[in-house]
Amino acid sequence: MGLVYSQPACRWASSGDLQRLYSALRDDSAQLNVQEPISGDTPLIAACRRGNLRVVEYLLDNGADAQLTNQKQRTCLHYVSKRTFSLIDYLLIAILMPILLLGYFLLKGNTALHYVCLRKSQILVPLLLERHADTNIQNNVGP
Repeated sequence: MGLVYSQPACRWASSGDLQRLYSALRDDSAQLNVQEPISGDTPLIAACRRGNLRVVEYLLDNGADAQLTNQKQRTCLHYVSKRTFSLIDYLLIAILMPILLLGYFLLKGNTALHYVCLRKSQILVPLLLERHADTNIQNNVGP
């Protein structure tokens, strides 16, 4: 990502370190929705940028606000829905597609393609939506 967070809760949420995040929130509950001075990211946005499911669940369970926006007017839902395939994903799909499709048609079940295509965002989007993340907030930078 290239982002370096100065707020401890954002740093631990981004890295997926639940123990340190728990300690930071135990010591200062205001860290739950703290915003980075420059980017405006919250711990929830930081966790969503990285697709850290366990951290997102933990933050939401503890009352993190899914409606907060950063400097680009993006919520956590923007980052979860924006997650795309990496170059490695595309290469694996292109190289393995004939083999995977053949396996799918022969076995009639889940193949490696299913696991290559399975993204954490497919879990995070419904989680955020059931926690009432606002789908109508538009960012100010574009898609």
